[in-house]
Amino acid sequence: MKNVLVTGSSGLIGSEVCEHLHEVGFRIHGVDNNQRAVFFGKAGDTRWNQDRLGRELSDFEHHELDIRDRSGVQELVKSVKPDAIVHAAAQPSHDLAARLPFDDFDTNAVGTMNLLEAARRFCPESPFVFMSTNKVYGDAPNRLALRETETRWEIADTRFDEGIPENLGIDQCKHSLFGASKVAADIMVQEYGRYFGMPTCCLRGGCLTGPNHSGVELHGFLSYLVRCNLEEREYTVFGYKGKQVRDNIHSRDVARFVSAFISTPRSAAVYNIGGGKANSCSILEAFQMVESITGKSMRWKYDDKNREGDHICYYSDLRRMRTDYPNWDVSVTLQEMVEELARAWKERSE
Repeated sequence: MKNVLVTGSSGLIGSEVCEHLHEVGFRIHGVDNNQRAVFFGKAGDTRWNQDRLGRELSDFEHHELDIRDRSGVQELVKSVKPDAIVHAAAQPSHDLAARLPFDDFDTNAVGTMNLLEAARRFCPESPFVFMSTNKVYGDAPNRLALRETETRWEIADTRFDEGIPENLGIDQCKHSLFGASKVAADIMVQEYGRYFGMPTCCLRGGCLTGPNHSGVELHGFLSYLVRCNLEEREYTVFGYKGKQVRDNIHSRDVARFVSAFISTPRSAAVYNIGGGKANSCSILEAFQMVESITGKSMRWKYDDKNREGDHICYYSDLRRMRTDYPNWDVSVTLQEMVEELARAWKERSE
């Protein structure tokens, strides 16, 4: 049986990857230390998901390890010698990065470096998949010509009808400290692919979501929005009239692509992974959708100051992914995602 090492295994993407790769025959080694609870407090706690994986997956082994622990990472990779590594652990918040700059950089950039070097030393032929972010593009997408509709901002430049491609520049723009730390990691993952010939992949995610998301205000847009609606909490919209657009992809579709890459890896691959234009929505449109599903009115307030480096309109151009992996495509619609999130939050509150 092949081994896979999954960091951030108790999080949204990590846990979904664990489940999917377990189904296709991998022995799962999960790495997590519940750092999300340190970053976001009780609402970000993921121990419940760790416990669930332990109950539901045979051949699942949990490793309580901080990826900033260089010697610990090297010892684990040396002992497991995984046939694949999926790196999903991160500090994921724009706002929190500015408050905790060393924690952010040490987790996102140095933690990734620790894993890459361990992989080069002990399993250089094993595919290495890194969950990057669309924030590596900083606010460069905001320079595109936009048009305003009643409920959203839309890209007016016809060259980007399919969304943001992987060759959009990442220089001369504002990233947030989070975006900058992920850029450092993203470039290093590519470099280990090009310089050392390792099979590496950067997945620059849009809004990733699913029922296992411990969504909080500072991270987890759609999950947190649905939770606020169900619990009748007030949701704060930060700038852009609530018309800022994101594309949403289910964690299951992310895991399916990870599996496809591991089966047929490439070197220094980069893909924008999201729901594409079909699964995009503005905050105002998300309000309308969740209200129609739950029957509850959305309570919200408006703060005119947008988040630093935030995108006005972003959805992923998926053509490179579909070309390189033609058997993969988005399979879960936005409507289905919101319905599933509503069910999941209701079940967790019972």
